[in-house]
Amino acid sequence: MEIILTPPIAFLIYIPFVIFLLLVGKGMAGTSKKSSMKETIYASGEEASTTPAAPGYKPFFMIAFFFAILHLGMLIIGTGTFSFQSVPFLLGLMFSLIALLLG
Repeated sequence: MEIILTPPIAFLIYIPFVIFLLLVGKGMAGTSKKSSMKETIYASGEEASTTPAAPGYKPFFMIAFFFAILHLGMLIIGTGTFSFQSVPFLLGLMFSLIALLLG
């Protein structure tokens, strides 16, 4: 009975099950009617914005650098023990994160 739990066999069992669920779902959904309202952008009743949400990659890279420094710093701190030798590293980590936050 454990052979059913192996990934290839389980995949072959789930494919017909998923196809069955897909067909049942399509049958329950009913037919759709084309309209111009279905093809317009929905913005919660407001007019849709034409400007991009984040122009350029600068905001993304600032957040990416912040989390990279934060996570790698915490990984280094977490793998060691706290001593006075780690205080300069902590201060450098704090100052670099503050510099990234202030831009």
